[in-house]
Parts: sequence; C-alpha cells; structure tokens
Amino acid sequence: MRWESLRKSKKYQNLVRWFNSISADYDAVLSEFTSTYLGKKGSTKAASSKSKEPQSSNSRSSAVENGVQAPETRAFEVDLPDAEVGKVKLRFAPEPSGFLHIGHSKAALLNQYFANRYKGQLIVRFDDTNPDKESSEFVDNLLKDIETLGIKYNAVTYTSDYFPQLMEMAEKLIFESKAYVDDTPREKMQHERMEGIESKCRSNTVEENLKLWKEMISGSERGLMCCLRGKLDMQDLNKSLRDPVYYRCNLTPHHRIGAKYKIYPTYDFCCPFVDAVEGITHALRSSEYHDRNDQYYRIQQDMGFRKVHIYEFSRLNMVYTLLSKRKLLWFVQNGKVEGWDDPRFPTVQGIVRRGLKIEALIQFILEQGASKNLNLMEWDKLWAINKKIIDPVCPRHTAISEERRVLLNLTDGPKDPFVRVIPKHKKYEGAGEKSVTYSNRLWIDYADAESISINEEVTLKDWGNAIVKDIKKDENGIVTQLTGVLHLEGSVKMTKLKLTWLADDNELVRLMLVDFDYLITKKKLEEDEDFVDVVNPSTRTETSALGECDMRNLKRGDVIQLERKGYYRCDAPLVRPSKPIVLFAIPDGKQQTVAK
Repeated sequence: MRWESLRKSKKYQNLVRWFNSISADYDAVLSEFTSTYLGKKGSTKAASSKSKEPQSSNSRSSAVENGVQAPETRAFEVDLPDAEVGKVKLRFAPEPSGFLHIGHSKAALLNQYFANRYKGQLIVRFDDTNPDKESSEFVDNLLKDIETLGIKYNAVTYTSDYFPQLMEMAEKLIFESKAYVDDTPREKMQHERMEGIESKCRSNTVEENLKLWKEMISGSERGLMCCLRGKLDMQDLNKSLRDPVYYRCNLTPHHRIGAKYKIYPTYDFCCPFVDAVEGITHALRSSEYHDRNDQYYRIQQDMGFRKVHIYEFSRLNMVYTLLSKRKLLWFVQNGKVEGWDDPRFPTVQGIVRRGLKIEALIQFILEQGASKNLNLMEWDKLWAINKKIIDPVCPRHTAISEERRVLLNLTDGPKDPFVRVIPKHKKYEGAGEKSVTYSNRLWIDYADAESISINEEVTLKDWGNAIVKDIKKDENGIVTQLTGVLHLEGSVKMTKLKLTWLADDNELVRLMLVDFDYLITKKKLEEDEDFVDVVNPSTRTETSALGECDMRNLKRGDVIQLERKGYYRCDAPLVRPSKPIVLFAIPDGKQQTVAK
C-alpha cells in the first residue's frame, strides 16, 4: 500500500499522527533522504497535503497564550467526532469544592484549544450539586484561576440554574417508569448493585414512586430514607448502568440558593441533561470515566435528548502528587499547609506562588496534546520549561547565608567603601541596574570559606581576583576569618573558585530563603493505599540570609536569581527592617529533594 493511501485510511490514525510529527521536525532531512533513496514514490509531501482538519493557522495560533508559542501543538492532530467549524460548543465544568489544580488545567486548556480550533464556543459551568462541599469562595477562586490560565469563555453558567427543569425531568422519568424511588439502605444498595440484584422497590407503581418523591422534596423523615434511581439494566456487565442514583436528599443550604431545595441531583443525572439543554456538542472528560460513557448516553436517550459526543483524554498525573480534592482538603484542615494556595500544593495558585510562569504550564500541557495514554509525569520537566522562560530575563542578585558566614578582610582593599552601578542581568538590559558597594570587609558563605587554601587565588564576582593569605580557625577547626589582598590584574579564567560576596555595611537586608519538598514520599499511590501513611513529615526548610541593598525594592511576585543559589520568587517584600523578605525557591528541574 502506498503511503498516500495509508495516510487517508482512518485505520492507522496513530501512525499518521506519528508520521506527521516526525515530518514536521525533520522535513528537510526526510525530503533529502526520500529524494535520494526512494525517488517520487516515497515523497514526504503527503505529510503536508490536504487535511480534513480546520486550517492549521487557526489551530497553531490557538496555542499562543500569554505570549508563549507551544511548539508541540501538532500532537492535537485528532478530530473531534462530527465536528463542524463554527458549530462546536464545549463546556469546562469544575465542581466548586476546591481550587483549580494542574489536572483541571489540562481539561480547561484542551477545551479552549478545540473551541479555538473549530471557531466554536466555550462555556464555564459550575457543577454545584453538592452543598456539603461547595462554597462561593471556591467559585470566586476558580474564576480567578481560569482567568490566570488565559481561558476565554463565552458564558458562565451553574447547574443549580437548572434545578427546576431537572426536577421536572425526574418526574417525567417517574411517569414513564424509567425511574423509581428506593428506600434501600445505602450499604445494601451498593451490595445489590455489585451483585446485580434488583431492589424490592424496582417494581413500585408510578403512584407509589410519586408519593415517595414528594416526601423527598419536602425533606420529611420518610423522604430522607429515600433516593431516586434510574431504571436502566441491573444485569449489565457495566455496573454504572445498574440503576444509578439520580437524586438524594440533603438538608444543607446551597451556597447560591439557600435552603430552597431538600433534594439534589447527582452528577450522573444532571451532566447529560445540562449538556443537552445548553447545546453542548462535545463533552471532554478524562478517560478515568470511560466506563460511565455508556451510562451518560443511556440517560440522555431516556430523557429524549440528542446524543452529545464524548471526547476522552488522559488524566494528568504527577509524581509525588495528590490531585484528589478530598485528600488536598485533609492537608488544609490538618494544618499541613497554609491553604489552597500553598506553594506545595498542585493548585494553579499554589504552583504560581511557588514561581511557575503560566506560560510554562500551558506549554507543558499542550506538549502532551489530547493523548488518551495514561502517563505519570515528572515535575522536573515542567520546572525545566519554566527555567527556560525565567532565566533569560530575571534579575541577578547576591545573598549570603547568615549562619556561620565568614568575613574576608582585604588588607589593601578600599577603606572608604565606594559604589558602582552594574546591570542586574548581563545579557538582558530590561532587567535594570543595581548599586553594588565595594569595601575591604566582605562577607562570604561558609561553604566557600572552608574550601579555600592559603595563598589560593580566587575570583570575587563583579570585581576581580584576590589572593587569600591567611585563614583563621577556632579550636574545632571551624573557619572564622580570612585575610587576603586584591589581585585585580589576575586572570579570572585561571581561578577555581568564583565567590559571591557582600560588603559588610548596614544597608544589607534580611532574607528568609524557603525551600519546599513533596507532600508525600511515594511516587505513585496504589488504589488501596492510605495517603496518610506516606505524608512527608518535613516539607518546608527555612534559611536566614543577608541580601544586597537593592533587594529592598522587590515586590511580591518578582522572580530573581540569587547568584550560585538558584531562582526565587518574592512572596513577602520588605515591610520593615526587622522583618525579612521571604523568598520561595523555584525548582529548575535538577534539584534533589528529600522524597527523591
């Protein structure tokens, strides 16, 4: 079979995507190879020939968010089923029971990608059907996170907007004998569903069901014992079709509509309904819900709606990371973290507070594409992308660890300190300039001091060379002071040690350098494993330091590099001299952690 024919076949879509990806990266090399060895028969022209997909310029441009070009968007070369340009309508439907995390981000960005690609619409819908877990605070923060991701949507809706219509649909299904009220105790009901045993209530008459339904609506003692179930198929091998629950009683007031309702629909019931009513053409959901797809379609069919296409993508899983909101809530409630925006959390607000640029997150997610393959992703890859974004532009500063710092006395150094203005980034003028004080008394890190030998020539960064003439130690062999002379004409290339330093003056600012580790000590939890057993007991390390005076101008959110220490984000700027500037360490994709 010729390649052109194979490429047009829908049978080998994975192979076609692979070929297109290789061709996009190595087109010139492939063209030369095929022209040399295969002639016209093996031409790679097919890789860029006609396609049924929307114009590539549209699909490529949609990957540019917040000024970042995501080069790997070709991984998306997959069609949405029966999608027509200009007629696609999608929804991103988070539950307002927590903050948006990195897993949700993938769903949100994929929805936006396809909406842009097909010139369609995107709705943000809050699936607010569980008043026990939800709050207006979560709604506000989810909207904030969606804006942070650069998601452009056409409307915001709430499942609770449709409560009256959902109740009408439930009653319609009762009248049609497609739903029944069941008072079987929950544990027994779960057992019967697993074993395929029909409930004793399954044969209730319509009248009996309506009577109990009214008891549920009123929230009476009798009603609280009941739930509404769909009458699907108790013998189906797919257990999600074994009469799922449609409605449950709940007396907790709703965060938007108060105590108006005593019953609330389940996700299984309201999702196919609202998708159809809102005109959603394609519902994106992670492949972990694959077994529930048949249930979704069956419920829509019973309701009398058209079929909404489900498009699956793989859930984003990260090493040493919990994405369950229930488990994340445990850390919040037990004081293991500061809140949902804690820099150890995988929430959008958490990782941004840690120092991640949204451009890096977008690029990381779009590089994975709409793959359905389940992968356990490393954080290192994400932080390495982030480093490539921040390194070319972030200002450079100097800090010295306060504990056991060592004084270097330069006998021929300037007795009267002087100041020079130097660039904060030698290769990026936009980083600005800073004033550096030069003196005959310099602070250096203890780790540097103990590695120096007598008469060794070292380089003082942004100044020149010096020769260490004397090293003082205490009775325990701890270095306490160094004495040296300047040797500014010395060659920087000939020295082994390049030292960062600070002049000893009263303009230095106090710093608190904070490092973080993973919240759990195991890469991946097994399904039956209790996460509490692998909680990392030590996830935050603080180091006191001194910084150059220019750092007093840092603002919250500023990203800098401390020379020879790493990248940091300012979490708390200078308020008063007695309170240190708080800097959070930003991983660069290479750090070793306790968990590792």
